[in-house]
Amino acid sequence: MSMVIDFQTDPSEYRHWRVEYAGEIANLYMDVEEDGGLFDGYELKLNSYDLGVDIELADVVQRMRFEHPEVKVVVMQSGKERVFSAGANIRMLGSASHAHKVNFCKFTNETRNAFEAAEEDSDQKYIAAVKGVCAGGGYELALACNYIMLTNDSSSSVSLPEVPLLAVLPGTGGLTRVTDKRKVRRDLADVFCSVEEGVKGQRAADWKLVDEVVANSKFDATVQDRAREFADDSIKASGLSGIELKPLQRTFGDDGSVTYSLVEVVIDRLAGTAKVTLAGPEGEAPGSVAELHDQGSGSYLLRLARELDDAILHLRLNECEAGLVVFHSQGDPELVLAHERLLLDNTDNWLAGEILKYWKRVLKRIDMTSRSLVAQVEHGSCFAGVLAELLWAVDRSYMMQDEFEGDNRPMAEITLSNGNFGTYPMGNALTRLQTRFLGEPEAVEAAQTRVGESLESEEAQDLGLITYAFDDIDWEDELRIFIEERTSFSPDAMTGMEANLRFAGPETMETRIFGRLTAWQNWIFQRPNAVGPEGALQRYGTGLRGKYNKERV
Repeated sequence: MSMVIDFQTDPSEYRHWRVEYAGEIANLYMDVEEDGGLFDGYELKLNSYDLGVDIELADVVQRMRFEHPEVKVVVMQSGKERVFSAGANIRMLGSASHAHKVNFCKFTNETRNAFEAAEEDSDQKYIAAVKGVCAGGGYELALACNYIMLTNDSSSSVSLPEVPLLAVLPGTGGLTRVTDKRKVRRDLADVFCSVEEGVKGQRAADWKLVDEVVANSKFDATVQDRAREFADDSIKASGLSGIELKPLQRTFGDDGSVTYSLVEVVIDRLAGTAKVTLAGPEGEAPGSVAELHDQGSGSYLLRLARELDDAILHLRLNECEAGLVVFHSQGDPELVLAHERLLLDNTDNWLAGEILKYWKRVLKRIDMTSRSLVAQVEHGSCFAGVLAELLWAVDRSYMMQDEFEGDNRPMAEITLSNGNFGTYPMGNALTRLQTRFLGEPEAVEAAQTRVGESLESEEAQDLGLITYAFDDIDWEDELRIFIEERTSFSPDAMTGMEANLRFAGPETMETRIFGRLTAWQNWIFQRPNAVGPEGALQRYGTGLRGKYNKERV
């Protein structure tokens, strides 16, 4: 799987999903094209999916928020007879590299989280209308919806058959959502996850696996009635008009570089590093939300978020050996703050709110990226407001101290905004500063008193906002030594260490899902019981059961 995977698409290119808009209700149909797999060697039968199907779904969810804010309820359903979705394609999982499997599960989780949170963040409620087989990742699609409806017939069921069939686990949060979100009783969950055929009808509702069971003859009408009821109960304003998410401007270099309008990615494959540079605004912030609407997807913070999001996904899937990502920025911090201030001052405006929520998701994606992350606060940088969040998303940060010979750029500084104190929470439901100062809440309070001030290296270090500050004499050597050391460590050890250290504080369903993905799936996906020549993933569909090493480890 060496092809470059592109995470950008649009409705004209969809092969697996279609949407029918009817005012406040959108009917979203999963109708996977069997021969439309991202790679050769498997067919996407029974509405099974691969990464390509999920890339389209992620695009649907994103456009639902920005292009169709009038939508209050989304009904997710199958475009095929007698099957909702058979889940992730087994042939794809059996043939994919380990890195692809794990990154596929991670992106799929992030996509599920995006529409799971759509009700709270964007007042868009997702209903899963389940007819036919709803198995594995198919049920996980339904689990991430806000409400699940199941038709009561002889063939429709929900199931998580990964353990008995494939010797793996539901990779997109299935077990965790069953217990933590739907609060299914532990022993019933044990039964449910052990039977291949799943659970049907009223029993599924009694066990809390679905919210409502409806007679087959009334199902379609009842689903639309329920969608109408939810739309009528919504607190979202009516009659909103969206903006078009225009294609990103990107250029790919032969050396692996990617250049966007505001983001540049430079790959050093020999060193195993990726340098990501963010540019500050080219002009003044819009004077009003009306002007923000007029700018549409070209507005600075929305454009930057989309480009950074795409860059991170590109690095994850296409540059797996770039183990260290170094964030830089260049621009006017005051302009960054002005663009953010317009959004923060107008959170009651749907577009301003959506851009802020999108930044929350992009920053979470960075938190969850299994690479060593470092930020360099150089002269002329613009780590201010939302961009300053990167300094606490990374594992370490370095800042230039005092003047550098021959460097006429403005002095390196960090500027906090009100947004740093609640607008962009991590998966653990804390801000990055609260997570950073978990044992020192007074340090967060001290930082909050300095909102709007330009903090140079000494003050930033005193406030604990950076790891190190170095002058002209030491800067190059210290950075070189760090980079050489970091890239010499075992990437497996680094993934484990970073995933443990980044999420201090309380556990949430989200941190449990991703933590378990990192630990359990990384391990299980490498065990011969699952992926070996006689493992369950390889033998699936042959009529032979997997041959297992029975040792418990």
